[in-house]
This record gives sequence, C-alpha cells and structure tokens, in this order.
Amino acid sequence: MISDKFYEQFKQVSSEPGVYLMKDEAGKVIYVGKASNLKKRLASYVNPSDQSNAKVFALIRHIADIETIITSGETEALILESNLIKKYKPRYNVILKDDKRYPSLRLDTGHPYPNLEMVRKPKKDGALYFGPYASSGAVYETLHLIHKTFRLRKC
Repeated sequence: MISDKFYEQFKQVSSEPGVYLMKDEAGKVIYVGKASNLKKRLASYVNPSDQSNAKVFALIRHIADIETIITSGETEALILESNLIKKYKPRYNVILKDDKRYPSLRLDTGHPYPNLEMVRKPKKDGALYFGPYASSGAVYETLHLIHKTFRLRKC
C-alpha cells in the first residue's frame, strides 16, 4: 500500500517528461525511473492492479517520498536517469546497472595539436568535453561534420 505522503505528492506531479526518485523513510533513494509523462507513469504505482508484480509491490511498500525532475525531453530523461542510477545505486534498479556510459566528445586543449575524440567516461583532466550524446552514431556524425567544416587533423 502506498503512503499518504506519496499519494499527496502524486497529485501534484506534472504530465511532462522527466525522472523520478523514490525514497525510503531514511531518505535513501531506492528507485530511479524515467517517463515521457511523469503523471501517467507514477499512476501505475498508485493503481492496485499494477501491484501484482512482486518487485513493484515490494518497492511500493518502501516508498516514503518521491522527487521529480522535469526534463526537456525523453533523451535528456534517459541520460539523467542513467547518471542518477550510477550516483545513488538504488536497490530496486537493475536494468541500467551495466555501466554503459553515453559518449561525449573530448578536446585536449593542452596538447600542441588538439584532437577531438569520442570517450565514454569523461575525466577531470583539463580537457573540454561536449555531450553526452544519445548514441555513438550521433558522435561520429558530429565528428564528421566538424572535420569537414574546420578541416581538423584526424591523427
């Protein structure tokens, strides 16, 4: 059964795309999810017919608080969800724990001949990072356009 606090918070949720964080009594994040419509997605936790799944039922029993973050679209929600799962490591998330990171472009401005390259794990190394991108295909398309336009070196 969902808590009264969760139900009251649910009534205030927007129908926009975004990410939601479910927290237990101690305030610990126990689940992170994304939705193209937050209101519709969170309604599935309020609707008793959707509580037949044992995992969902166990999760619902532990929800004490919910936080929502509105995003500009589904792609941003997907990236934010992945980053928040990596940050909080919620016990009820399993799908995105493969640690696949979204690609970014890296420009090492400290090198005499800076080069653009695709990386999946940005570092705090003084380089400039652009991204993340939704797919490596988008990165390669961007790299191709940049090389074609600015005639940057490729080696």
